[in-house]
Amino acid sequence: MEVAFVYIVAGSEEEAKRIGRILLEKKLVACINIWKISSNYWWKGEIQEDEEFVLLAKTTAEKVEAVKEEVLELHSYELPCIVWWNVKGHDPYISWIEETVSG
Repeated sequence: MEVAFVYIVAGSEEEAKRIGRILLEKKLVACINIWKISSNYWWKGEIQEDEEFVLLAKTTAEKVEAVKEEVLELHSYELPCIVWWNVKGHDPYISWIEETVSG
């Protein structure tokens, strides 16, 4: 089984925590991390500068699509950043993620 990290950007710490909590409660992820970032980006023809919050969700590759669909339902942004990549790492930690989301 492969493990994936899903990188999600939210407009507030409260939104990131709410999304993360629901993902945890539904056992779609084993763990989340949240931190504040400064974002600069193009939106509707203008450069924007905002404070946002990253939600890094740790799950299996099998659950990524379900995580994405859940985030799209919960997120306040018109076009949320939801990207992911498969990861390798310390075998016991990777196994813990797999076991946690597999039930």
